[in-house]
Amino acid sequence: MKENGEIRIGFYICHCGVNIASVIDVERIAAYAATLPGVVVSRHYKYMCSDPGQELLGSDIREHKLNRIVVAACSPLLHEHTFRKATENAGLNPYFMHMVNIREHGSWVHEDKELATGKAQDMIRAAIRRVRFHEPLEKKRVPVLQDVLVIGGGIAGIHASLTLANAGKHVILVEREPTIGGHMAQFDKTFPTLDCAACILTPKMTSVKDHPNITLWSYSEVVKIDGSVGNYTVTVKRKPRYVNEELCVGCMECIEACIYKEGKWPDEFNVGLSKRKPIYIPFPQAVPPVPVIDPEHCVHVKTGKCRDTCVAICGDRNAIDFTQKETLTDIKVGAIVVATGFDIFDATQIPYYGYGKYRNVYTALEAERLINASGPTGGELLLPDGHKPESIAIVHCVGSRDVHYNRWCSRVCCMYSLKLAHLIKERTGAEIYNFYIDMRAPGKSMEEFYNRVSEEGVHLIRGRVADITPQALPEGSDQGGYLGKLVVQAEDTLIGRVRKIPVDMVILAVGLVPQKDAEEVRRMLNISCSTGGFFLERHPKLAPVNTFTDGIFLAGACQGPKDIPDSVAQAGAAAAEALALIDAGSVEIEPNTAYIIEEDCSGCKSCIPLCPYTAISFDEAKKKAVINEALCKGCGTCVAACPSGSIRQHLFEDEEIFSEIDGLLTYA
Repeated sequence: MKENGEIRIGFYICHCGVNIASVIDVERIAAYAATLPGVVVSRHYKYMCSDPGQELLGSDIREHKLNRIVVAACSPLLHEHTFRKATENAGLNPYFMHMVNIREHGSWVHEDKELATGKAQDMIRAAIRRVRFHEPLEKKRVPVLQDVLVIGGGIAGIHASLTLANAGKHVILVEREPTIGGHMAQFDKTFPTLDCAACILTPKMTSVKDHPNITLWSYSEVVKIDGSVGNYTVTVKRKPRYVNEELCVGCMECIEACIYKEGKWPDEFNVGLSKRKPIYIPFPQAVPPVPVIDPEHCVHVKTGKCRDTCVAICGDRNAIDFTQKETLTDIKVGAIVVATGFDIFDATQIPYYGYGKYRNVYTALEAERLINASGPTGGELLLPDGHKPESIAIVHCVGSRDVHYNRWCSRVCCMYSLKLAHLIKERTGAEIYNFYIDMRAPGKSMEEFYNRVSEEGVHLIRGRVADITPQALPEGSDQGGYLGKLVVQAEDTLIGRVRKIPVDMVILAVGLVPQKDAEEVRRMLNISCSTGGFFLERHPKLAPVNTFTDGIFLAGACQGPKDIPDSVAQAGAAAAEALALIDAGSVEIEPNTAYIIEEDCSGCKSCIPLCPYTAISFDEAKKKAVINEALCKGCGTCVAACPSGSIRQHLFEDEEIFSEIDGLLTYA
């Protein structure tokens, strides 16, 4: 690659308020840049990303006939598009503009002003040398398929699906459980309004089932994703329900007819607090309202002997179908909304709280099922011996805000603990003790709800619980499965003394954690996770539902702990982003992709397994590697690894890289 004609460079350095200018001498940098070969214009401006800053750049291009631009400012992730657009609007190819990140790589990581300014000088000198060799690249467009995949059928997945479907888009909603609804379906009421969770969730679940634009695949899992933005190929594993959804009328007579007259296996929906049969429906309002047969416990599936009961009672409908097999189905979609939700913290990790050891220690989710009218006790909060508790302790922040387990605040624990305190006191009249570290009541009407509960006679004790132990037992008694009173010990920081309070029941307000398979899902989707394990958004403020993989969006608590209103709001935002993408009909792809010089390619195939985006294939006829530009993300892995040097990359050509290195090492 050679320089063509006279190179006329415009250099611009941004003060970024005081973010850059307080550490780097921007005026000195501008004066220095003006002395470098090829620089025709060198300016500093307080906010280059502002409209006046962009207009300044554009007018200089036209007035001084600039054909290369270097902008020293903040992260290209934030504003490279801004300055490319300003360059293009002035009539210059946008890829003749190059950015230097002197904020994150300079002012934000250095305190010595002289050294930071010197480093910025080196970076700018390198950029001015490199930009001479930039080529006029052109963006390409690829078509976008109109269908959307939503992974996860909790409240976030439901809302995203309905939003897209109501906009006229076809949605495939995939849920791994036999029913949609997620955790919200397990709740009795929602804070702070105390709405019946089922009353507000069930109509949306039914709308999903009845919507002509939604294909609902429950009891199914996404196992593979190939392709790129606008054209994803997704493989879905559909597990056999052994009940034909199209033929079943939801009469539930098959469940009654099962040879197991009583439940024998832990009911997952009731968090193991009750038993279910091998054929069951998770809860009365389940969608689809179709039973599922558990192959691990069904006698017929295991032995082939028991068949007459459920099959016979179904009669001519023939909805029971033991011939069903697991299937893999490929679908093509233009965008993907990930709404895989959260899991709850495993309270057995904190042994001194007694969960799993004492029978009267429950998690908050178990308490939710106990007070729910459709729960194992019909809505009565009872101890395992059948008695109503007279005193209850609710322990906040179990597994959250703790350096030994999870540092993050789970955001919902304080409020759902107050909700449980209100509901339990209302129904049992018990003395309620809430042990909290700090009371966090963010959001609309939350503080008012906190004040309401605090005025209802609930004891609010500010202090972390240090231990939960049984009261003194008679000599020789066994503590295993202990059901007597438990003593909750905590320092009350408001009165400055340790308190030991005996209670009949302890409820642990466990925090929210990522799903157990979040890492596997992350790899399959080719997205990132934050340090806590939740899926990582592109930008916490400017792109909270986008990911670094174009066409994949996040909704709900898979992105981080959040309550129902925030999950619904984020689901709507994710649906809007997906809708904007597919409504555009096509999407631009960056031209900084890798390409192969065929005559130099030896056909060794070493690049193919290295590509993280599966963008490289092999042409058997030519015995050469081939790069799909629509899939390539310009990561450069193949370029660095190619033993013959036959793979090059636009915007990272050898001349550009070598000249930039030369600029760094040459002191002027």
